[in-house]
Amino acid sequence: MTRFADLAELVRAPAALSVPGDVLSGAAAAGALGRRTPALAGASVLLYWAGMAANDWADRRLDAVERPERPIPSGRVRPATALGVAVGLTAAGLAVAGAAGGRRATAVAVPLAATIWGYDLRAKNTAAGPAVMAACRGLDVLLGASVGPARGRGGREAPPGARRLVRALPAALTVAAHTWTVTALSRREVSGADRRLPRATLAGTALVAATALGRPDPVPVVLAAGYAGRYGAAQARVLADPSPARVRAAVGAGITGLPALQGALTARAGARLLGLAVAAAAPLGRRLARLISPT
Repeated sequence: MTRFADLAELVRAPAALSVPGDVLSGAAAAGALGRRTPALAGASVLLYWAGMAANDWADRRLDAVERPERPIPSGRVRPATALGVAVGLTAAGLAVAGAAGGRRATAVAVPLAATIWGYDLRAKNTAAGPAVMAACRGLDVLLGASVGPARGRGGREAPPGARRLVRALPAALTVAAHTWTVTALSRREVSGADRRLPRATLAGTALVAATALGRPDPVPVVLAAGYAGRYGAAQARVLADPSPARVRAAVGAGITGLPALQGALTARAGARLLGLAVAAAAPLGRRLARLISPT
């Protein structure tokens, strides 16, 4: 019988701490924070876990060679079980998004789910892989902007649907750019990296952190600096020693450090306390990553 711990490893459960911040930063940027936002964040987590399970199912033969300790090649999770988990979580994520946000949320959640599966089944090992994964995260941010309260802050009328998505687009592009750097590095976790790669991703990280600052405000400045410092330092170590172990550590830093970036974006939109709460997931994610690898 498959153990819960094996399923948690299959879906890389702790890495999901990097997911709700997508929806929250998108909702904050769009002025769409409301009672339906937590449910949309829950739908996002379900779709993320589905993507992780589908990833391991699609990579089961490759992992048998490169990562035999993973749940499927080690025999702890059957391939059919992993596929069933991926399909079931996808259906659950779409159902939760639809229940929380109706047609508008579904109109974003369905392309998000399709992009996740497209990455796992087709795009991951192609040149388009990092861009497709970046699109997944960008759509996840826009999911938070898909629906909102009837009234915004101060009792003013909330922006209509299309305008909400436009307002959230800069945050979506920022998170997508960060995701591109992490995905590009992750493709060298086994073989190690050419030094040109960490140079490019480090420059991208600096640009991402700068775009998260916005207007002068100490909260997003501190959070963006913390994101850039930790993730940037891990990439600098890859630049000095581009070995597989250093690359994996940088990928882990990119995954567990994302909440700090999301927190900066949320705070930049005016939700400072929420931004700090989002960023608080970063140290927790680093602790849990010692138990279950996020990569």
